Amino acid sequence: MTMQTTTIDELIEKSDIYIKTSINLYKYETIYKLADIFSNLAVKFVITIVVVLFLLLLSIGLSLCIGYYLDSSFLGFVIVAFGYLSLAILFYIFREKWIKIPVSNFIISKMKNKTI
Repeated sequence: MTMQTTTIDELIEKSDIYIKTSINLYKYETIYKLADIFSNLAVKFVITIVVVLFLLLLSIGLSLCIGYYLDSSFLGFVIVAFGYLSLAILFYIFREKWIKIPVSNFIISKMKNKTI
């Protein structure tokens, strides 16, 4: 009886170690995936900031240029503002296709990535 008890105790001990190791592995995989997602999002955020600043300065220049040809700076800014309003309406109409689905697919693909 002591041989079976010892074997069962060893089996329980090894299964306990296996479970703890598996839990730690899943924790580390999750941490890695989250770090990967957030680092990619941080890069995209920085690039977005630079592009926004570029577009801001380009918009000011375009507004002043249009205003120069129309002899009214005010009209130049209004025309560019309506251009951005049109763009915002397009983004709103196609928000699922252009924003939500690509972002969801990006996060899902990063979460499914098994490499560490």
